[in-house]
Amino acid sequence: MSQRNPSLWTRLPPRSSRSPCDRYKHACCSHSGNVYVLGGRESSCLRDFWRYSVVLDEWTELNCTGEAAPEELEGHTMVAHEGFLYVFGGLLDSAYSACRCALWVFDIAKQKWVRRQEKSSLQKLTPTNRKSHSAVVLGSAMLMYGGFVDMKGTSPDFWSLDFDTMAWSLLSGSQQDSLGPGPRHSHSAAAYQGCMYLFGGLKGLREQRDFWKWSSSSHTWSSLRYGPPKLMGHSAVTYKDSMLIFGGGETQDCPKNCLWMYSFITQTWVQLTTLPGSSPPDKIHHCCTGLGLSYKPSSTSSSFCCDSGLRPRVMEGKLRPFKNKCVPVPRTFLESDGAIELKSFAPDKCLDRKGVRCCSEPQSSREAFMEMGAQKTGSCLTFENKAFRKTWSCSEEVLEDEDGDIARHLPDLLLVLGGKPCTKTSPISMWQVTLID
Repeated sequence: MSQRNPSLWTRLPPRSSRSPCDRYKHACCSHSGNVYVLGGRESSCLRDFWRYSVVLDEWTELNCTGEAAPEELEGHTMVAHEGFLYVFGGLLDSAYSACRCALWVFDIAKQKWVRRQEKSSLQKLTPTNRKSHSAVVLGSAMLMYGGFVDMKGTSPDFWSLDFDTMAWSLLSGSQQDSLGPGPRHSHSAAAYQGCMYLFGGLKGLREQRDFWKWSSSSHTWSSLRYGPPKLMGHSAVTYKDSMLIFGGGETQDCPKNCLWMYSFITQTWVQLTTLPGSSPPDKIHHCCTGLGLSYKPSSTSSSFCCDSGLRPRVMEGKLRPFKNKCVPVPRTFLESDGAIELKSFAPDKCLDRKGVRCCSEPQSSREAFMEMGAQKTGSCLTFENKAFRKTWSCSEEVLEDEDGDIARHLPDLLLVLGGKPCTKTSPISMWQVTLID
C-alpha cells in the first residue's frame, strides 16, 4: 500500500453562536447542498436536529418534537432518498425500545417529521432498536447491517427497507453464517454500483480489519483485500470510483487521523498524504458526508427542494432553480494562504428583479456585502480556494427543466463533523477535506 493523492484539511470555524454543540455518536447526511445533523451525545444524550447550508454557511435548528419525531438518540443512522431523511435506531435502552421498530422519517419539503407506513396490511418482521449499525442507500432501498442490540449484544442481522413499499426484508441474520461479516457493530459501510462495502468494526469485543462486499444481484458476500489496520468508530463515504475511510481507532481511547482510499476499479488500498501545514484531527465516533458530483451516487436521484436555503427564481409563473456552473476566474484578492473560504451571494429580500432596493429597511453589513456581490456578478455562488490561488465563480443560468439541483454544481466537499475528543460547551467541530487528484 502506497501513499499518494495529497489531501488538504481546513477547519471551518463557526460564523455565529447559532450552531449545534460538539458531540459524538450522532448521525448526519447531505441533501441538496445542506447537511443534516441529528442527536448524538455530549455529556448526555441529545435531542436536537440541525441543518447546515454549505452555500450560506449558516446553521438552522429544525423541529424535533411531536409524535412522529425521534427521541434522544445516539449511535443511530440517517440516510437521504428522494426528499426524505430516514433515521433508524439509537434509542436509549429500555423494555419499550427493545420491542419497537425505531424508524423515523423527515419530509424535507414540508420540514416536518412524518409517518410512512408499510403499504401492505400484513404484519411482517421488522428490526428492533440497535446502535452503532450501518446504513446505506442502494437503488430504492436502505440496507442496514449489524449493530449492538441490548441484552443480545452484537448483531449479525442484515435488513433491507424498500422505500417504495416501506416493507422490511431480512436478508441474513444467522449467528452461524460464516459466509459474511458475522456479528458486527461500530463498523463502516458505503454503496457503489449495486454493491455494499463493509469494513472493520467490533465483533463482540474484538476489533476487526476485514473488508466485505455484498452484491445485490447475486445476494452474496465476498471477502476482499485487507487494507487499513484494525478500526472501530470510523466513517466511510463513496468518492468517484473509490471508498474513503477516515478516523476511528483500535480502541475507544485511541482515535486516529488517517485517511484511506480503496479503488473499486483496481481493488487496491492507499493511505492519502496530507499537505504540509494541513493537520487533520484525531477523531472517533464522528460523521463524514460528501457534497458535489464526485460524492453523489449515480444510482440515486435528488429533487430540488424549495426549503433548501436556495431561493428559486420565478419565471412565467413557475418556480425554477438556478443552474450554477463553476469555472476558474482570475484571482482578485487573497488575504492569507492555507485556507479555504466559502462565500455566498444571494438575492436580498429588499431587491426587486432588477437589483434595485425596494424597501426602506436598514441594511446590515452582511446584506450590503451580499447586494454588492449581486450587482457585480448576479445572484451567484463564489468559492475562493486560497490554498491553490484559485477562485471558483458559479455563474447563474436558469434550468430548462424542473428537475435541476443546485447542489449538483457545488465543488466537491468532504466534511467531518463532531466526534471524540470533543470540547464541552463548544460549537460542533467541522473540518473540510479537499482531495488533489
